Amino acid sequence: MIIDLSGKTAIVTGSTGGIGLAIARGLADAGASVVVCGREAGRVDAALARLRDTRAGKLARGVVADVGTAAGCQALIAAEPEADILVNNLGVYGVKAFSDISDADWEEIFQINVMSGVRLSRHYARGMQARGWGRIQFISSESALNIPTEMVHYGVSKAALQALSRGLAKSLAGTGVTVNTILPGPTRTEGVTTFFTQMAKERGVSLEEMEALFLKENRPSTLIRRFASPEEVASLCVYAASPQASATTGAALRVDGGIVESIA
Repeated sequence: MIIDLSGKTAIVTGSTGGIGLAIARGLADAGASVVVCGREAGRVDAALARLRDTRAGKLARGVVADVGTAAGCQALIAAEPEADILVNNLGVYGVKAFSDISDADWEEIFQINVMSGVRLSRHYARGMQARGWGRIQFISSESALNIPTEMVHYGVSKAALQALSRGLAKSLAGTGVTVNTILPGPTRTEGVTTFFTQMAKERGVSLEEMEALFLKENRPSTLIRRFASPEEVASLCVYAASPQASATTGAALRVDGGIVESIA
């Protein structure tokens, strides 16, 4: 299958590293003109430099904005009023016992993980609908279905994305605009590696041993029995953004390594 996104503009939020940068690279490899978005100018510039060797890397451009806020979303929209592909990848997580999750914690995670996607999708969907073609994606998580006890607020925010995605897909039925969620499992990003390196030090094991212990203790249903790479997640995102995926909408697409115990 040859995926050609030439002539398409793709915005990927939270794309200066990890899964977001891998998605941006995958879309640029397919020919899309990619907009990298992040909070820090230095990280945006570094991400753009890493995209220059892709098929459409010379077309990549960056926007510095904190789209976890309403003002940041407006800044991105002002800089890039139109897009054919929107990947709502921005998200945060943090381990905290349920009894310790404050109202402020709940508000923060919803503003960043959920409302950023609401605000941006509300704007960009209008143009996509008018043009009769578009792709909107929300990067959720297998934690939306397997709510982790160590960060309930994160799991709830990711479950909200699935409801949001399904509702938006129904609102855009028959328009040529598809809307889907992507559900990664544990993925070896820079942030995750840093987090697990600290856990490994605390338990006196190597990083590789810590990852294996985490899967055994917290995600025992994994079928690949390892962490995924950001590129493996990105491959599914690129397909869902393609013309070939025109009949895939309103779906929760898993790239979770078989963790979710369901055949539906």
